[in-house]
Amino acid sequence: MSDKYHLDFPVSWDELHRNARALAWRLAEAGPFKGIVAITRGGLVPAAIIARELEIRLIDTACVSSYEHKDLGESLILKEVVATDDGEGWLIIDDLVDTGTTARVVREMLPKAHFATVYAKPAGRPMVDSFITEVSQDTWILFPWDVEPAYAKPIKDRRK
Repeated sequence: MSDKYHLDFPVSWDELHRNARALAWRLAEAGPFKGIVAITRGGLVPAAIIARELEIRLIDTACVSSYEHKDLGESLILKEVVATDDGEGWLIIDDLVDTGTTARVVREMLPKAHFATVYAKPAGRPMVDSFITEVSQDTWILFPWDVEPAYAKPIKDRRK
């Protein structure tokens, strides 16, 4: 397991929903968009929320595998986008941009698309056009689909 993540940032379903809606508000001014390309798997939930808020019904996926839990690996394209050539007029949605590895791959597929994430880390932030919340590079975001209720250590005990 990677030692580069020193902090955990748990995100609840309610918080993710609020942040995705806030991103939709921001994106409403950048549109209209022909459709959404959701980056699987993390971008599926925010893409569904944003599609509803912006009344976008045309949705495609870009399937890229980069992580094995907290270990960043080589990007593997599992499925390319079929709905568009260069991405012009399209919106790419992902849950976060971390190092920018996945974003770089998708940007090459759709260089003219508007790329938006809910969360952004400093290393990957230049790869996206819009985001809502920035977190430090050493933070691991615990999305609601990756966690279950459990005892939480006090913050002072986590930093040891």
